[in-house]
Amino acid sequence: MPEYTNRLVPTGTCWCGCEGEAGIGRFFIQGHDKIAESALVATEYEGSIARLLEQHKFGPTESVRAAAVARGGWINCPISGCRYTGAPASVRKHAKLPHTTEQ
Repeated sequence: MPEYTNRLVPTGTCWCGCEGEAGIGRFFIQGHDKIAESALVATEYEGSIARLLEQHKFGPTESVRAAAVARGGWINCPISGCRYTGAPASVRKHAKLPHTTEQ
């Protein structure tokens, strides 16, 4: 996982730029994190996730999913042959569903 030296502190104002009240200990109003993410991709990467990945040296030959498992706190599905990866809570939920190996 990347190590950041400075701790981010919520300010009480939503970080998406809407100037709304985010609430104590929160960076965003519910759902506004995705608005901020989309705005950033539009602003910095021509609205293209492929451009974002390429800028960070990921793509078809360098897996961002593998990097997330190695350095980002993601895990692989424990079911043999399954290629699903994600945050631990997501993988636990996935593993309980009727299972396929094509993810």
